[in-house]
Amino acid sequence: MWRHGEKCVILAVAAVALVAVATATAVAAVRDHERRTYIVHMSRSAKPNDFVEHGEWYAASLQSVSDAATVLYTYDTLVHGYSARLTRAEAEALESQPGVLLVNPEVRYELHTTRTPEFLGLDRTDALFPQSNTGSDVIVGVLDTGVWPERPSYDDAGLGPVPAGWKGKCEEGNDFNASACNKKLIGARFFLTGYEAAKGPVDTSKESRSPRDNDGHGTHTSSTAAGSAVRGADLLGYAAGTAKGMAPHARVATYKVCWVGGCFSSDILKAMEVAVNDGVDVLSLSLGGGTADYYRDSIAVGAYSAMERGIFVSCSAGNAGPGSATLSNGAPWITTVGAGTLDRDFPAHVVLGNGKNYSGVSLYSGKQLPTTPVPFIYAGNASNSSMGALCMSGSLIPEKVAGKIVLCDRGTNARVQKGFVVKDAGGAGMVLANTAANGEELVADAHVLPGAGVGQKAGDTMRAYALSDPNPTASIVFAGTQVGIQPSPVVAAFSSRGPNTVTPGILKPDLIAPGVNILAAWSGSVGPSGLAGDNRRVGFNIISGTSMSCPHVSGLAALLRAAHQDWSPAAIRSALMTTSYNGYPNGNGILDVATGLPATPLDVGAGHVDPSKAVDPGLVYDITAGDYVDFLCAINYGPMQIAALTKHTTDACSANRTYAVTALNYPSFSVTFPATGGTEKHTRTVTNVGQPGTYKVTASAAAGSTPVTVSVEPSMLTFTKSGEKQSYTVSFAAAAMPSGTNGFGRLVWSSDHHVVSSPIAVTWT
Repeated sequence: MWRHGEKCVILAVAAVALVAVATATAVAAVRDHERRTYIVHMSRSAKPNDFVEHGEWYAASLQSVSDAATVLYTYDTLVHGYSARLTRAEAEALESQPGVLLVNPEVRYELHTTRTPEFLGLDRTDALFPQSNTGSDVIVGVLDTGVWPERPSYDDAGLGPVPAGWKGKCEEGNDFNASACNKKLIGARFFLTGYEAAKGPVDTSKESRSPRDNDGHGTHTSSTAAGSAVRGADLLGYAAGTAKGMAPHARVATYKVCWVGGCFSSDILKAMEVAVNDGVDVLSLSLGGGTADYYRDSIAVGAYSAMERGIFVSCSAGNAGPGSATLSNGAPWITTVGAGTLDRDFPAHVVLGNGKNYSGVSLYSGKQLPTTPVPFIYAGNASNSSMGALCMSGSLIPEKVAGKIVLCDRGTNARVQKGFVVKDAGGAGMVLANTAANGEELVADAHVLPGAGVGQKAGDTMRAYALSDPNPTASIVFAGTQVGIQPSPVVAAFSSRGPNTVTPGILKPDLIAPGVNILAAWSGSVGPSGLAGDNRRVGFNIISGTSMSCPHVSGLAALLRAAHQDWSPAAIRSALMTTSYNGYPNGNGILDVATGLPATPLDVGAGHVDPSKAVDPGLVYDITAGDYVDFLCAINYGPMQIAALTKHTTDACSANRTYAVTALNYPSFSVTFPATGGTEKHTRTVTNVGQPGTYKVTASAAAGSTPVTVSVEPSMLTFTKSGEKQSYTVSFAAAAMPSGTNGFGRLVWSSDHHVVSSPIAVTWT
């Protein structure tokens, strides 16, 4: 038996031990909370001889600064290095070690979220692209939310064997078997190590821990790029017809990098590396994370190495428009895509009790409203909440909205979610009114009750009517699908705009493509609204965003790769850009829906893509990996930064050379003057990819009524054979203008058979 004193001593010791353990656990928890993922870029050639494998060296370098951290991923091709969870102090200590180039904190990226082939002139693909049957050997890799493989857009009927040399595979996971892949969908992988390190384990009750798409976005983008033709496609009866991707004979490989909590750069970078090693020809990424120096942007880093291997990389510009300098993915080796409309619309008409009729849009399909007018109320008058006008969850008073059409202001919560709020409160219908933030831009939605979206002007008038009339009423009439809408395209207000804040000397976006109300395949896990309460299930959905325009260009790049297998990624982009159009057949410029005025190169880049002309562009502006290194030298990147991006040795820039951004052989011109004015000279080289001929130049630019002098030397280029190169210089001169002034123009080379056009943007800083 214990004596009383011995027992007290032992209990005291045990208590101290427990306190120590608890304290250590708490400290560890705090330290773990302070950790975040970093991507460590290493100089591969600096590996000490003591280590046989680079992985051993990476692990040792990590252990030298942290006993607790473990390697999440190693990167062996696109970049050299690894990712790990570190404290800031550990990251700083690691950055000072020999062989470490950069230690970048992980970035969370967000998604940029049938009629199209006809609108783009691709309804006769085989005639326009005589080599398109070889397109079955072209592989489009899509980094997104995964894939719903059972959709007919991934039918492999008529396709031959999987291309020789393909190294990808169909990874298994919960709710996804390897047999889901076929000769169309030839690869499906998922990446979540970085995500789970930051957010904890994936909740498999909400999303599949596999390549399966529970969101819909990835299925939509991959089928837009390269989906097989599907007859009888529609969304709830809207946009009925044949749905097919831009490159319907190409193969698809999907890489799931986006989860409920976002898309993390360590996963994205690893997925890009795996996709390149698998053997993709095109990479499509409809996601972005703001702007950062290229060496700190994982997409830019991965895209650089992909470009070196001949892989075309297209990315969405973002949905942060119409403000200026809002785009992401602006690296010059990435093709940056903005969004425009189709010539198709889904009109709905709101008729007020005073007889006024207003046009809006809707994809509602269900029980119609009564044929007689229905009481109409503004949500702000049916709520005790300061946010009631927005129809936020629980904000409406059921007694005031029951049986009525409710006018909700757009903003803050999801558009379709407002309809759920109205429906839950007993409302009969909804009108969703734009505010100044969205202006007159209309995006159709598959509402859960009779509902329509209207522009700001109509919304303001309806609001005034609802507030002033003692017995306001309204009705909504749905008009189905209409095509041939003019003018089209117009630039979507949400489409992010230039200038390029990282490198103002590179004009971005590069071009625009269809991105509004696009029909494509959808996930079987969610309804067309994507909201948890939406129990409808559809095979196809209509959504909008530069996420939709990006895969259009990815698919078109696949067509061009099939038709011109020796073209570089830069040549493909050049063909798409220099054949784009920036005006309508009547000569007027493409309109910007945000302003109602003609769009500028800062909105549309070179213009709207025109694939029927891109297949035979006449001349291309080619760019090599070495040219991009010179560009990095020109923007004064240091040896470590260049090495992290390019994996070249740290002496890439020569002290005996002069580097200039204006020498990068880009198919557009971005000119920057001080407010006092001045001169700037650009050099370009064009390669003949067409028949022999002579090209003559026309060039002009102006800021309003003030001209910018544009001189081209020589003014005529003669080519005698395909593959021949000719160089020219462009000199720009301008007088003083207030800081922030912009001017625009165009430089065009014309022959008997081709027109090669480049946009000009001029900025006074």
